[in-house]
Amino acid sequence: MALSFADPAAPSRPLHVVAVDDLASWCAGQSDAVQAWLAATGFEAGLGELRLIPAPDGGVAAAVLGHSTAATRARSRFGLARGYKGLPAGDWHLTGALSPAQAEEAALGFLLAGYSFDRYRKTKPAPQPRLKLPEGCDAARILAMAEGEFLTRRLIDTPASDLGPQELEEEFLALAAHFGAEASVIRGEDLLAQNLPMIHAVGRASSRAPRLLDLRWGGRGPKLTLVGKGVCFDTGGLDIKPSAGMLLMKKDMGGAATVMGLAQMIMQLDLPLRLRVLVPAVENAISGSAMRPRDILTSRKGLTVEVNNTDAEGRLILADALALADEETPDVLISMATLTGAARVAVGPDLAPFFTDDEPMAEALQAAAPAACDPVWRLPFWQPYEAMIEPGIADLDNAPSGGFAGSITAALFLRRFVETPRYMHFDIYGHTPADQPARPKGGVGQGARAILTALPRILAL
Repeated sequence: MALSFADPAAPSRPLHVVAVDDLASWCAGQSDAVQAWLAATGFEAGLGELRLIPAPDGGVAAAVLGHSTAATRARSRFGLARGYKGLPAGDWHLTGALSPAQAEEAALGFLLAGYSFDRYRKTKPAPQPRLKLPEGCDAARILAMAEGEFLTRRLIDTPASDLGPQELEEEFLALAAHFGAEASVIRGEDLLAQNLPMIHAVGRASSRAPRLLDLRWGGRGPKLTLVGKGVCFDTGGLDIKPSAGMLLMKKDMGGAATVMGLAQMIMQLDLPLRLRVLVPAVENAISGSAMRPRDILTSRKGLTVEVNNTDAEGRLILADALALADEETPDVLISMATLTGAARVAVGPDLAPFFTDDEPMAEALQAAAPAACDPVWRLPFWQPYEAMIEPGIADLDNAPSGGFAGSITAALFLRRFVETPRYMHFDIYGHTPADQPARPKGGVGQGARAILTALPRILAL
């Protein structure tokens, strides 16, 4: 979806952003009619509270948008976006005492609030409000973040009937072509010939062949490799999920969608790095050829894995892709996946938990996340739990029993396939359970903007 800010030279109406502490003084500077109107409508400058100010001719002369208090703002991301959808069409410019960080959040939130997924419903196109870029904001960066996020959301929101491995491949190749990147695909039985046996094992039961998608872009700078879990639908395999557990499984390719969105941001901004993106794309289906509980698989790296739950399939396909990525020894290797329910229990749907042994990289990410309005939370590669992923009959267990520390044991499992020192793994949710400011219910990217913002510092370490 093409996004833009309003022409800075075009006429526009003011959108006054007013905090609770400033409300009285701001109102004192307005006309008696405006003061009376705001009093009559009960305006209290709540976060995202919008009032349209009438013009003498019956139109809209301006608008005022509440910015609440610092304490309330700290409890919300993109709080101003609550009011954006109430603006009439036309061009607007922000006024008010906004810090540079608040102005960037306001501008990004304005764009993100415009997302809608209407592929399957008839809607009448209507003129939309547009915002002028606030002074001092980086238009290219904000637009790249929003457009990458829109790609991620659209992919996650599309049901598996229209986004299986083949369709995800088409989206991947279209992304590569748009930015002049090289792309290749290994499909079906060729996965075995190319020594990617666990990707094949997970996807072989589906009528839609498994595949590995591979993108390369950029000819200068450090090497960054992104690996995203692309399970286009997850039945659980022979350890079948209950029906309620399948309702959101179209989003099980959220890791793939997020690294593709991040790749778009990187390429759109023409960052000085060599990018590689790997997406193992499969459907975890059920048929006579499905992998079975207690099967033992031999991975690309040579490690054997006992399949103690066919519903812990995402780490299997990621393991082969990570082993392939690791063979090139990139400067930074990042995996992203909707991997465990344990991560949601630990931090809920809003935070993106990540794991890394690299302290400077973790610090860079945590410092960058607030500026990107993209919260992250570090979880540990807890060494004492290594024994939990060692079943005895094979090198590794894909689903340790006991129910404890599920996100950590999954991350430890993946780390066994990586020798690159600077490795980071994200266990994301990829879904907003209910409408939030600038984040409608449905697919959502997590961690990508934080990574993008931290990249200059991470790659300079």
